[in-house]
Amino acid sequence: AAETELISGGSDKQLILWEWNRTGTWNNQFVKSIPLKGHAEAVCAVDAVYQSDEPDLNLLIASAASDSTVRIWSWHGSEAKCIEILQFGNGFVMDVCLSFLPGSNVPILACGADDCKIYLFIQQSGQFQKTLILPGHEDWIRGIEWAVCGEDLFLASCAQDYLIRIWKVCAKSKQLPETEDDSIRLKENVFTVKDTDTTYAISLESVLAGHENWVYAVHWQPSFSKDGSMQQPMRILSASMDKTVIIWEPDKESGVWLEQASVRVGEVGGNTLGFFDCQFSPDGSMIIAHAFHGALHLWKQATGNKKEWTPEVVISGHFNSVEDVKWDPEGEFVISVGSDQTTRLFAPWKRKQETEVTWHEIARPQVHGYDMRCLAMIGRFQFVSGADEKVLRVFRAPKNFIENFSNITGISMEKLFSHQSSDLPEGATVPALGLSNKAVFEGDMAVQPAEDEETFNTVSNQYPEIYFQPLILTEPPAEDHLLQNTLWPEIQKLYGHGYEIFCVACNNSNTVIASACKASKKEHAAIILWSTTSWKKLQSLSFHNLTVTQLAFSPNDKFLLAVSRDRNWSLWRKEDSSESGPVFSCYAYTDKNTAVHSRIIWSCDWTPDSKYFITGSRDKKVIIWGQCDLSVTTEENMMDSIKPCSTVLDAGDSVTAVSISRVLTPDGRYIVAVGVENGKIILYTWKQGGQEPTLADWTTCVEMGNSQSHALAVKRLCWRHHAGRAGHNDQNNSEWLQLASCGADHCVKIFNVNRFDL
Repeated sequence: AAETELISGGSDKQLILWEWNRTGTWNNQFVKSIPLKGHAEAVCAVDAVYQSDEPDLNLLIASAASDSTVRIWSWHGSEAKCIEILQFGNGFVMDVCLSFLPGSNVPILACGADDCKIYLFIQQSGQFQKTLILPGHEDWIRGIEWAVCGEDLFLASCAQDYLIRIWKVCAKSKQLPETEDDSIRLKENVFTVKDTDTTYAISLESVLAGHENWVYAVHWQPSFSKDGSMQQPMRILSASMDKTVIIWEPDKESGVWLEQASVRVGEVGGNTLGFFDCQFSPDGSMIIAHAFHGALHLWKQATGNKKEWTPEVVISGHFNSVEDVKWDPEGEFVISVGSDQTTRLFAPWKRKQETEVTWHEIARPQVHGYDMRCLAMIGRFQFVSGADEKVLRVFRAPKNFIENFSNITGISMEKLFSHQSSDLPEGATVPALGLSNKAVFEGDMAVQPAEDEETFNTVSNQYPEIYFQPLILTEPPAEDHLLQNTLWPEIQKLYGHGYEIFCVACNNSNTVIASACKASKKEHAAIILWSTTSWKKLQSLSFHNLTVTQLAFSPNDKFLLAVSRDRNWSLWRKEDSSESGPVFSCYAYTDKNTAVHSRIIWSCDWTPDSKYFITGSRDKKVIIWGQCDLSVTTEENMMDSIKPCSTVLDAGDSVTAVSISRVLTPDGRYIVAVGVENGKIILYTWKQGGQEPTLADWTTCVEMGNSQSHALAVKRLCWRHHAGRAGHNDQNNSEWLQLASCGADHCVKIFNVNRFDL
């Protein structure tokens, strides 16, 4: 029968049983979730077996937690209850697995513990009795799994001692007397089940040595139905901290489990830890693994050569909060930065004959040693990013990226190279002890040594200075390629701030960068302006008393807006440029007396005509400001003429991000996206009513549903500058707008919004 239940355990100390209803829905929900509460600490392992089939479903569930207990739960009909608690004193159980003894329906539970032992419990008269302890491993046991094969039951276990052990349980027939011959036999542990009066023997079948570090997970290939009976393939998959995943199977002739008969896949280099878990696909033709850096790795078996496994395209993304996201000025890709210390570039993949467009990570321009905080695009293939360090770093796309970007998105090279100088580096690499991406030019690349040469004779060969190898891609790259071969060279560092960088912005003509850092004093809260041609510091703008949280240049580049933790905003106007570059002076601001926001202002943006700007704050208020009375234009009154032009919009929760589309609705209203702390995104339209703000100026258009919103705070919103959808060129494309958002839930989302529906 198809499995319709899924069980999960979490650090929230509970289990959740998810039930999928194939026939209908409960209150329009396909999935029902039932929480199982009882553990006092985080749940680290769960397993379950069906005790009886449909229509009378009965589940037996085992869960292990950091509270040194294993709980047994039963789920019948629609109620779940804890039926037994197994105590493990001061020890921890790292993994649990349930099955049934061969030829019976007696449940057997295996628990792998941190005392290097496997505990076997058998359910007799409704209670789980500790029946056997299997010693052998020499370090914490990390994974165990049962598999039923014919009349026998096999148990695979793996541990931090780098080894995998396979145990075999079989029913012992009574009548055979013990023959006293001299043949060497493996030691057997024998136990009898009272309920069925059957004796079983358990013996060690094999020890698999091949990994060179902790083995975190071991799984059997799933059984499949053949000619009406279930077949269990004798194949095991293991994942280890040594950065490899191994498929093991017994030798065809001897039946001995050999690593020669196995396949080893994994990462080559890069600064990563190993694999945490792995699984076979149901038919065994694909394997998936996930690494400590949150990435999924997928391999597929080649059709011709069964020994050959090739990496496949798989979904990827940040594995910690995503702090900022920006569209490329032409709207063909987005770049995001996150607390996982990476900068990632996502673009639509245009397959040759297909109309479907899917988004994928196609480059990881920066893999850093500090949590990333903010970024700004400087033109098409150049960006500046800030992290929890005092310097800003500027990156430029290498030649290899532009070629691959062209192949994947289907945009012609001529169109892309018109922006670029011809002497671009091929790629970038990070030196062994460095933090900066160093450009790699065509002449720098190491010549690959011939196959037959002794390559590992020197340390320098084992740890090459240059990991980068240019590859021509026609589809999104796999994880190991993203890690090493898609870095962008760093072309500049900007020094000047005293604390960690918090926000950065670039003007629309790509000539000036503004940045600010974390600050608790006025002297540190100054905004620094930099030239993008000389990379020199142009000016320091001092006004705010606490951290400036966001900066925004007006679309016509005449103004710079700053909002701050001190609950005020400041507006700076560009005066006549000097030789060194533009000079900005303070033009308007709010202070204690004129402030409308009562908490930190998180975000700001401009309307496309540079007439109004918007602020959003933790006090749940969104306000549009501007020169409401357009008849007053004399210089002196400027300070007073910038006032709220909208009524105060209550967003219902702390506002963490705001953005205004560059394209208006067909009837000329501004389109405003607001992101709040609980993850919701709401779209409004706004139009100025008259001299004084009127109540009817805001219209709520769309409130994203729970499935579309973020699960945690929205960190940044950014509209694509042009109408249309990236990667599409159909007739009605101009009806669409695209909004990129990122959140603390590790997600980057791209929404298609039809402006005729607003």
